[in-house]
Amino acid sequence: MEPADAGLIRKVSSSLPASLWAATASPPPDYSTPAGTERCDVAIIGGGFTGLSAALHLAKRGLGVTVLEAAEPGWGASGRNGGQVIAGLKHNPDNLNETFGPETGERISTAMGAAADLVFALIDEYRIACHATRTGWIQAAHGPRPYDDLVVPRCRQWQARGVAARLLDKSEVAALVGSTPQAYHGGWLDPRGGLLQPLSYARGLAAAAMAEGARVCASSKVETLARAGDHWRLSLAQGELTAKQVILATNAYTDALWPGLARTVIPVSSFQVATAPLDAATRACIIPGGQGVTDTRRLLLYFRLDHEGRFIMGGRSPVDDNPARSDAAPLQAAIRRIFPGFDARMIDYVWSGKVAITKDTLPHLHMLAPGLIAALGCNGRGVAMCTMMGKIIAELASGTAPRDLAFPVTAPNPFVLHEFRKLGVFAMSQYYRLLDWLESR
Repeated sequence: MEPADAGLIRKVSSSLPASLWAATASPPPDYSTPAGTERCDVAIIGGGFTGLSAALHLAKRGLGVTVLEAAEPGWGASGRNGGQVIAGLKHNPDNLNETFGPETGERISTAMGAAADLVFALIDEYRIACHATRTGWIQAAHGPRPYDDLVVPRCRQWQARGVAARLLDKSEVAALVGSTPQAYHGGWLDPRGGLLQPLSYARGLAAAAMAEGARVCASSKVETLARAGDHWRLSLAQGELTAKQVILATNAYTDALWPGLARTVIPVSSFQVATAPLDAATRACIIPGGQGVTDTRRLLLYFRLDHEGRFIMGGRSPVDDNPARSDAAPLQAAIRRIFPGFDARMIDYVWSGKVAITKDTLPHLHMLAPGLIAALGCNGRGVAMCTMMGKIIAELASGTAPRDLAFPVTAPNPFVLHEFRKLGVFAMSQYYRLLDWLESR
């Protein structure tokens, strides 16, 4: 294999879309650019949380790793999400047991329940400067039915597995969130969760992987991927890379590089706004404990404060990349509804990114061909879950048998009529909007 410092090492001029995170992130490390013909043990396509975590864990095992990112690490959802560190998956532990059987289901719950632990452990170990706080995560129920059907069972099932979670009644949610008492029917508090600056975390993971010997390349789009004997050949504009194994970690930005893989996810836009830093009096009332908050709507809302006291809210949106300030109107209306005394006009930043949604709202791990692994489908929980999936991928690529992993390897399950996904997303959003409204009454 080539040494980790082979090729050109350079500062990459930022290609990131404008956002609060791009404006306030810690500086990136010096990324590489491939040149000529090179070799490595494992090539990772995609420089988000999944790919960077896989690179870090593979490099710690002594493998030669090269990450290839078309723009720069953190360019996609990893650098544009809400920065909420949430333990577990969207499926409750008991539901996972029903789907996969008790043994596999509990193994998944244990691993994904510890995903937030892994994030904060890596931040501590590698001294990642990303304004991380472990203040917990609140899921707020937007009506009585989601409280009874979703919040209560979820909280109790995690309590039964040793988590010091607690149910919150309507008044407790209002006090912890700073919302009007009518905004939420109740909720639960998960102490495993927390907050961070997501782009800074992505850059910190890249620096940690590089410190362990991995090579992280920016502006390195893979144009073709083909099997060549017992290796894989990756063609780039700058040259060619040969690898024993390849990991596809492109999530919502998966393209046609591997036939049919993009059909297994639906990219959905997530839109966010951030205010100017709040004044001291307002800041003392809005989420005074500093938790991240997500509600139970199908078209969910999520919000938090950043390290400088800005209020950030996000939600699903038809807006693609590079939104305009006028696109913030629906979120401004939500802010006024939940926080009536809040001046929702003071918006400093608007931005959006893509979330990968799968049929079953679970992440997917595939072995597409000998030596070709794919992991995608964050379903809106990418910070912790993708970090853990990267660790699991590293185990698989290092020779761990699929049956011994903490997450199952499955066959790709494409969406039918994927080419009509935009029309389908619009139709389902209208339907979900109606259901959310009915449940909030």
